[in-house]
This record gives sequence, structure tokens and C-alpha cells, in this order.
Amino acid sequence: MVLNTSPLVPGTAVRIEGAADGPLRGLDFAAKDLFDVAGYPTGGGNPDWSQPVPTRHAWLVQTLLDAGATLIGKTVTDEVSLGILGENAFYGTPLNPRAPDCVPGGSSSGSASMVASGDAHFAIGTDTGGSVRVPASFCGLYGIRPTHGRLDLSGMMPQAPRSDTAGWFARDARTFSRVSGALLNEPQPPALPHRLVKAVDAFGIADDAVVAALAPAVAALERVLGTAVDVELASGGLSTWARAQRTLQPWEGWLTFKDWLDRDNPRMAYSVARNLALASMIPEAERQWAEMLRLDARARVRHLLEEATVLCMPTTPFPAPSKGLSISAQTPLRNRIACLCSPGGLTGLCQVSLPAGEVDGRPVGLSIVGAPGNDARLVALAAAFEEEFRP
Repeated sequence: MVLNTSPLVPGTAVRIEGAADGPLRGLDFAAKDLFDVAGYPTGGGNPDWSQPVPTRHAWLVQTLLDAGATLIGKTVTDEVSLGILGENAFYGTPLNPRAPDCVPGGSSSGSASMVASGDAHFAIGTDTGGSVRVPASFCGLYGIRPTHGRLDLSGMMPQAPRSDTAGWFARDARTFSRVSGALLNEPQPPALPHRLVKAVDAFGIADDAVVAALAPAVAALERVLGTAVDVELASGGLSTWARAQRTLQPWEGWLTFKDWLDRDNPRMAYSVARNLALASMIPEAERQWAEMLRLDARARVRHLLEEATVLCMPTTPFPAPSKGLSISAQTPLRNRIACLCSPGGLTGLCQVSLPAGEVDGRPVGLSIVGAPGNDARLVALAAAFEEEFRP
């Protein structure tokens, strides 16, 4: 494993000034190395990812520059975004400033590290199976997975298009709200939700210490919205939802990367190559079952989440684990993370992770989840939460 802990892609120095006027003037940001920046290669976390150097910025990058923010770097990602802990065999593990001996979470690892260290006001990443939500939780940040399809993803390297989204990190709710306003393009702040539900099955998957650490944050949400009603998010079990997502997402990833693998036979970490090989062998019957489960899951969340209802749940079941764990030790951790992250990719819901507690000095996040299209409502609730939780 490479020992580099920098959040920036080695050998890539980027600085592009934002527009002279705009709502984000005075803010610096970094972009995960899955977003095109004109004149710079998009590396995708793998030294053999060879694509033409882009001549245009990704939509997200261009929109932020037009809003006045200044781009100051491209950040390390898990290899071709196929990771959840933040370790990259070629470029190293970006530092988790809140837990230096632990992983930052992935695959938007460098972006989260850059913001948590204070080196950027905010950063953009991608989230397919948890790649913004997990590092937000592990690094103590605000992070959003927008409604699937809400943003223009042109110029962003794909993984599994039916689950791919782009999101962003910030250390405080005010900056998070400013960035969200520029990207979501909703001029009027929406009314807050007025009903809170608590996913008891999601809390059941989390460590007892995490549940205890998040209790004050849940209480703060209840003071803002009213007492939470306990609900079961996944009537068939979150492990079943995770199995479906781990069927559909890897299969789409295989379809995305198979021509590159066949043409270039690239160098890859064993764990990444193994997972792609296994994805190529997922049988049709398993994929069809997962497609039906996706429909069940979407029907379930439509039933639970009316427009003015928000659901809360732990973002991750535990705080950041130690760096350098063996592959066998990582597997059960990844499986438990998948149980809490699968609703995002499977149903397309919007989700914001709030910095909400610590376990043994390591951050843990509390997620607020809304019906599709309620992204700005969640952002407004994040601001109200910070005011209530951190007066």
C-alpha cells in the first residue's frame, strides 16, 4: 500500500479562478478526480485509466466556477470509484484529519479529507453506493447525496448510471447551504418538513455506541420537527436491500468498465479486480430478482415519505475503522455499511449526512432522508439542526 496521505492527486497542480461575481465568491473548492477539468487528465484513481484530456469542464465544475468559487485541486478517489473505505493502492490513503490512524471513507476520500483539514471550504464528490455519505460520517462533515437524476452529470466518469449521483461536503451548515443553493437552483428556501420518522431497523444495525452517540442529535431533530415516530424502513430487511444493490451496482460497473479492461488489461488492486470479475458472473436470475426488489423498495419509501416527512438513520454503523486492515477483515465492515447505504442507490432518495456525534473521538454521522426532489428541504433542515444542536 502506498503511504501517501495527501488528498490531492500526485503531480497535478490545478487552480482555476471563479467568476468575479457570484454567490460562492470567496470560496475555494476541490473536485474528485472523476470530474473533468479542461486541460487536465481525469485519472479515476487508476494510473492506466487512459482517456482523452477533456476540453470542457464537467457541468458541476463549470457551474461552481460560474458561481464564483475557485477550483484549487483534484482529489484522490478509490480506484475507479470502486471502494468505500478510502484506500487506494496506487495513490495512498488520504488523511482523515479527525481520526488520523483511521480511513477517511471512500470513494470520495480526498474530497472529504481536503474539507475536514480546512484546506478547502467545500469539495465535490460522487455517490453511487455511499461514496459521499460514508466519508462525511467518518470525517465529521455535512455531505449530500442528491435525488438521483437531479443534477447534470455530464463530464463525470460513470460507474453504475442508475445509481450514480454527485454530491458535496462542507464543514458548516452555512457553507453547505450556499453551495447547495448554487447547485440545486431553488431561489426560495423551502419550508421545513413537519414530520420525523426514525428507521429502527437502521439503528438496529449500528453499534450500540453509535446509537448512544447519536441520541442527542436525534433529540435535536425532534425539538425542531416534533417527536419521531418509529418505522421499519425495509420491510424485508436492510440486508436484503443491500444484497439487491450489491447485485445491480456491480453488474452496471462491469458493463461500464469491461471494454477498458479488455482493451488495456490495466493494473488493479486485487480487491478491485476480484470484485469486477465476480460482477461479470452475476447470473441473470439474480439480476432479475434484484430488479423486482428495487421496485419493492421504491414502493416502500413512497409509502413512508410524504413530501413533508423526513426519516433519520445512522449514516454508518460504526466510526472510521483503522487503516490497512486485511481484505478478510474489511469484508464484514463493507457488508454492514452496505446495509445502511443501499437505500440511496436502490430508491434514488435524497440524503444528507449531518456531523452528529463521536465514538472514542471518531466522528459519526446522522442522516436525514427525504422523498425524491426534497433536496433543498433537507438542506434547510440541516441549517435548522445546526442552530439547535450547536447553539
